[in-house]
Amino acid sequence: MFFVRTAGTGDLPAVRDLLGEAWHATYDAIYGVERVSEITASWHSVEALRPRLTRPNSEFLVADDGVRLGGMAFAATSPDKKLVLLHQLYVCPDCQRQNVGSNLLAEIETSFPEAERMRLEVEEANVAAVGFYRLKSFAVVGRTENAGAGESGLPALIFEKQLG
Repeated sequence: MFFVRTAGTGDLPAVRDLLGEAWHATYDAIYGVERVSEITASWHSVEALRPRLTRPNSEFLVADDGVRLGGMAFAATSPDKKLVLLHQLYVCPDCQRQNVGSNLLAEIETSFPEAERMRLEVEEANVAAVGFYRLKSFAVVGRTENAGAGESGLPALIFEKQLG
């Protein structure tokens, strides 16, 4: 059984590994192994993850069973704290369909009491994630050609959900 808790510095190597595994399992067929390796090396390095531990108005969570991490989530609020941006929610492929993602999402949703909405981006070809977020009452409100950081060139659907 996995328990959701706040991530710490000691978790960062395991989070990096989890993200690499999840990204390769999900996106190799969409973007290719080389592009996924480039993204994970840049976006998911320990150095890239570390500032999230102390970012104001954010929550960095892991799902831990005492032996390993089965999932992670990171979200932060907009400056007015009315909108939560869910930047990441990933579950190890062999831990999916065990409520790990649902438990992480539920904790994120309750971590920002002033927030009115939650927004996230999902690659349209990631059918499992699209289905998961639709099941959790998210609706498509737009699309972007640059999901994630900067000019990524990664297209995505923008989903939103009312909170509270």
